[in-house]
Amino acid sequence: MEEFVGKVWHRLITRAASNAHQEAAVDLDDVRTAVGVMFRALGGDGGLQVEAANATEHGARRSFLQRVAGSNREVELAWRDAETLRLPGRIVLFTDRTLNRDLYLWLSAMAAADDPSTHYGGWAQHNQTLATKTLDRFPGLKARYQRLVKAQIELRREPDELPTDEAAVELAIRQALINPGSVTTLPQTRRPPQPVYLWLHPEPPLSHSSTDSASDDQGDPEPEAEGNSEDAEQQRRYKAERTDMPDGDEGFMGVRMETIFSWAEYVKADRTTDDDEDENAAATAAELEHLSIARDQKTIASRLRLDLDLPSAEYDDTPLGEGILLPEWDFRKQLLQKDYCRIQPMVARDTESGELPTHLRRTARRLRGQFEGLVQQRAWFRGEQDGTEIDMDAYLTFITDRAKGHTSQGGLYRDFRRGNRDLACLLLADLSLSTDAAVNNVAKVIDVIRDSLYLFSEALGATGDRFSLYGFSSRKRDHVRFHTLKSFEENYNARVRGRIEAIKPGYYTRMGAAIRHSTQLLIKQPATRQLLLILTDGKPNDLDRYEGRYGIEDTRMALMEARREGLYPFCVTIDKEASGYLPHLFGPGNFVVIRRPEELPYQLPMLYARLTG
Repeated sequence: MEEFVGKVWHRLITRAASNAHQEAAVDLDDVRTAVGVMFRALGGDGGLQVEAANATEHGARRSFLQRVAGSNREVELAWRDAETLRLPGRIVLFTDRTLNRDLYLWLSAMAAADDPSTHYGGWAQHNQTLATKTLDRFPGLKARYQRLVKAQIELRREPDELPTDEAAVELAIRQALINPGSVTTLPQTRRPPQPVYLWLHPEPPLSHSSTDSASDDQGDPEPEAEGNSEDAEQQRRYKAERTDMPDGDEGFMGVRMETIFSWAEYVKADRTTDDDEDENAAATAAELEHLSIARDQKTIASRLRLDLDLPSAEYDDTPLGEGILLPEWDFRKQLLQKDYCRIQPMVARDTESGELPTHLRRTARRLRGQFEGLVQQRAWFRGEQDGTEIDMDAYLTFITDRAKGHTSQGGLYRDFRRGNRDLACLLLADLSLSTDAAVNNVAKVIDVIRDSLYLFSEALGATGDRFSLYGFSSRKRDHVRFHTLKSFEENYNARVRGRIEAIKPGYYTRMGAAIRHSTQLLIKQPATRQLLLILTDGKPNDLDRYEGRYGIEDTRMALMEARREGLYPFCVTIDKEASGYLPHLFGPGNFVVIRRPEELPYQLPMLYARLTG
């Protein structure tokens, strides 16, 4: 009975103390695309990903009901760092849903004007400068900003309800909101002011990028096995500090029990090997306001590392040569590091000649018939010396050149006849560890990729187009595995089918190096159009620092290098979160997300037909 009454009381007092308007709530997932487009359109860094911000304690004065309920201690504010744009996961401030949505857009506009390397004085002055820059550059936002300011001031506590020092700060903040740039500094106060939802975070939680230097000093970070993108709740960042590991010889009783006040206290207890894993560890961490982080020698990642060691030469695929050195782009230094990665070409060992799987044969026959029709299509051939019609474009060029005193050698006719397809395509398949995951509890990603390679080869075999198939995975920069499934010089035959059958999940995804080597192979093909088709299921990633922004920027640079060579890179992915980073990598219109991965084997050949038709 006491527990029941306690729950009822908690619900009543929490509801009475809450200022949230759930009926007008706007979630970040609802506006993620619009916010990302606006952020980049207003000049924001295209490499940043839009993710949810975690709540942090604001320390401002709370109402009596809020203190009784123990609520409103934390607030979600926006900020940006080198890798992400962090926005509140949900906004429920205003009674008008449109205002809540407008706040998302305003925060993205403010963040677009922000440069983490530049700070304009204190917190208030910095945000006023950003607001002024944003409104000066984009006057169309002024009406929206004024509505938000009015609504924000209505939510704030009146100055006459506050102590003198806090009232002075409140008046200064109101003046800074109404007229950005008019307040140079905020008056001193013993207590932080009420949160300003239209401004960026005064002290953003520690981000991964800010600990890079510390990580470099202690060795490469070791992430867990690569998988698909995390949920929004798992993407939140926390306030954190780096601390030393316990000595390991004191045990739990070496800590005075009276010093343990809450879960947020860091206890230097030796729990490195003997304790079982805490099933509630993730939920406990999500409730912490502050994390203390140390590096030990027996992490989960290090145990996975044993599983990811390279197999012995007797059981591994056959390496071809000593490897090829390639550069890698460091976006922080804005430097192309020469001979930084090693590509190791490989071919499957002891593969047997294979036949097309039975479940694919009917689809393969249908695709071959459709693709044979591509060869039979007739097209206009322009600039011919003889033909069925005069080529008006060539004729006008001829008349213009003759008027200028030049002699044109081109043909003046065009002819409508069956053409020869002058194409070369290299398909690069991601064979990283994440492809071992299941698709809708039916088949593994690697099986879907294998079927895709089969049907893709069957379809292109009917057109006569030159094509090659390669797969890649990596284990740090000195071992990027590049598997040859079919080279340009080989015909598609039973031997190639045997290699396709032998593919298996590998290691990690150092995509930039694989793209650079693919570019070198493809530019050697004498074709008027060269297509680099990349098939993947996730972001660039590796055991060392090749993760997050670093891996994305290196991959983007590799794609830019491919375009400068005249290639056409295109990405096909089954990553549901890919729309957050692929536009920055490939550009709009140069990628496609397959929402139902099991359809990839049938969609891939038809996609190729649309790209080259």
